[in-house]
Amino acid sequence: MNPGSGIVITIVGLGPGEAGMLTRDAWEALTGTAVIYLRTQRHPAVAGLPPGVPIQTCDDIYEDTADLSAVYPLIAARIIAAAEEAGSVVYAVPGDPHTAEASVELVRAEAGKRGWGVRVLPGVSFVQPVMALLGRDVLPSLQLCDALALLDLHHPPVSPDVPVLLAQVYSRAVASELKLTLMNQYPEEHLVALVHAAGTASAQLEWQPLHAIDHSLHIGHLTCLFVPALPVGSSFAALEVTVAHLRSPAGCAWDREQTHQSLRATLLEETYEVLAALDAADPDSLQEELGDLLLQVVLHAQIAVDDGEFQMHAVLRGINEKLVRRHPHVYGTLKLPSAEAVVQHWETIKAEERRTSGVSVPSSVLAGVPRALPALAQAQALQARAARVGFDWPAVEPVLAKVMEELGEVQSAAGETQQFEELGDLLLSVVNWARHLKVDAETALRVAAARFRARFELVEQAARELGRSPSEMTLAELDALWDQAKVTYRLAAAAERDDAAPAAEAGVH
Repeated sequence: MNPGSGIVITIVGLGPGEAGMLTRDAWEALTGTAVIYLRTQRHPAVAGLPPGVPIQTCDDIYEDTADLSAVYPLIAARIIAAAEEAGSVVYAVPGDPHTAEASVELVRAEAGKRGWGVRVLPGVSFVQPVMALLGRDVLPSLQLCDALALLDLHHPPVSPDVPVLLAQVYSRAVASELKLTLMNQYPEEHLVALVHAAGTASAQLEWQPLHAIDHSLHIGHLTCLFVPALPVGSSFAALEVTVAHLRSPAGCAWDREQTHQSLRATLLEETYEVLAALDAADPDSLQEELGDLLLQVVLHAQIAVDDGEFQMHAVLRGINEKLVRRHPHVYGTLKLPSAEAVVQHWETIKAEERRTSGVSVPSSVLAGVPRALPALAQAQALQARAARVGFDWPAVEPVLAKVMEELGEVQSAAGETQQFEELGDLLLSVVNWARHLKVDAETALRVAAARFRARFELVEQAARELGRSPSEMTLAELDALWDQAKVTYRLAAAAERDDAAPAAEAGVH
């Protein structure tokens, strides 16, 4: 509190229920003021406030503001304006001012900037009666959030390993927006509890699936949402705990022996297994393979911790800051008309980052393409980089003509060395053709190889059914089995697509 300016804002906690739960200090502050400013009049304690003291509420802000994220700033602005006019003001909020009260934090921050005094009188928090109604202890851990703070987010900033209590779920509209954010992390069938009017005689507990919370007919200004934790091990932090233990003296000898270099091959292998799952369009396999790849990331980070190099928080903060910095059209006011403009501006930002950090600007636009990339992917990336500075044909026709030209040079090449070089040029021109057709050459060839593998395995199977070995058969016989395998493969692929279609439709809500 800094009363030197003469202006003092007294913030009072009304508690979770009737006026009988008010503290003595709170009651004296409420009786000794000219006007009581309420965040909301929809609270059971309001009926028992000191008679004869005028009341001003902020309920009209809730009712008139379409953008729910703007509610608290508008409330805070009203309280600041009232204090500036009157010289002092009493602002009363439900529960305890220090528990999930965003408007209080905004008022305190603005008053601090102005050098005003702020006096906070604690109240009984809504948390205690809510947890009592749920029959749960606040310990060992509980996350508290304001529901309105999550409405503009697309992922909840909470750990799924720890229960969450969300305040201010005061309308079905808030519940509807809130569930969308939460369902980016929690299964839609996850059982959650709407807690209504905890701390009052009309307290009610309503368990239902997360996706249905906005269907409740009991939601009101005293409603909050309790989200139980997911099964143990469901968070990123839990994986870090597991990996750190594995590399500890009490852990696994093999894990302790690993280094950045010893895991290089494993990192590459796990990356290719993710690509294989993508090629197979197999979500279950992709889920598992992403986990294996994530393990490699966490292992490398833990090795860095053990070697005194860096910690995971620096990795996460670095990539988060980079994403925000390189998306000014999302997190700032910049307007970019197309994806191509985004890419161009991205390169401009990267160049500026290098300049400000003292890193020398690469002499070539191709410098950012890793030499360790597979050949097809590297070729496509190199050509895309060159195209950014105008080294590219404007249409696909001359690209195809170049392919035919390179094919002719392969056919007329004399000797193995020239054939080797000309064939490389042909492959490079085919990759460029693929890029102009908006086809990823690496993926296209990998899928084609997988298709060849599947078809040839059908040929081998058919040969075995004939009691023959492919190596004993003539080319004509193998060609006949190959044609049969193509038909079988095509029919199987069509049946698989037909089976997948109803499942995809069933998943649409």
